[in-house]
Amino acid sequence: MAFWRKNFSGFLPRLRTIHSSINSEGTAAYTQLLGIHVLHCPDVVGIVSKVSECIAFRGANIHSVDVFVPENKQVFYSRSEFVFDPASWPRDVMDNDFMNIGKLFQAERSVVRVPDADPKFKISILASKQDHCLVDVLHGWQDGRLPVDINCVISNHDRSPNTHVVRFLERNGIPYYFMPTSSVDKREKEILNLVKGSDFLVLARYMQVERVSHRDTLESFVAKSENLEKQCLRKAIKSYCELRVLPYEGKKTVVF
Repeated sequence: MAFWRKNFSGFLPRLRTIHSSINSEGTAAYTQLLGIHVLHCPDVVGIVSKVSECIAFRGANIHSVDVFVPENKQVFYSRSEFVFDPASWPRDVMDNDFMNIGKLFQAERSVVRVPDADPKFKISILASKQDHCLVDVLHGWQDGRLPVDINCVISNHDRSPNTHVVRFLERNGIPYYFMPTSSVDKREKEILNLVKGSDFLVLARYMQVERVSHRDTLESFVAKSENLEKQCLRKAIKSYCELRVLPYEGKKTVVF
């Protein structure tokens, strides 16, 4: 099958939070939550139809469906967003419905997540000497822009106890570990022990290409790179939490 990717979005406005209406007696008449389902299975006819049928049968509304089928490969990936009433579609029933779909299509992965009801993802942060990415993640966590819980921060740079970062971590009860490494000793076993229980690791610096010109100075280069690093890292964390990043052929990924 040739490569194809479709986005069936725009059916309804996206809902990112819990919504409810109030009836004439002043009580909540219904509540709607956002649900996300991702599927990875062999490519056959009727997968999107079956997923849509399942969601519609439970009285839920689909907001978007993203599909990816690699060229010349019999493999199928999809990510669906929908809103539903938990009173009409309890979570255990939802899990069972999507589990059955996974079994029907012999899926390698069939996962459902309700961001406003499920536990937040637990992360551990590995930080370098520069603080800008670490600070941005911490502030994003503090003001609720990043839907995660932070298990710990590990750094190969020894920060003074009086720095604003260390004081912030202490105030919020987040453990901080100084872990000096070398080309000979990466201390991977110690780091793995510290990050046990984390859903994923965040590397708090990641460089990318940005548009520059001969008018840029050293200071403007630094400012551009720091802003880009923060934006990339914040977007990557949110995308992972929203099940937009799926493993594909070992070291590759599918990004919806």
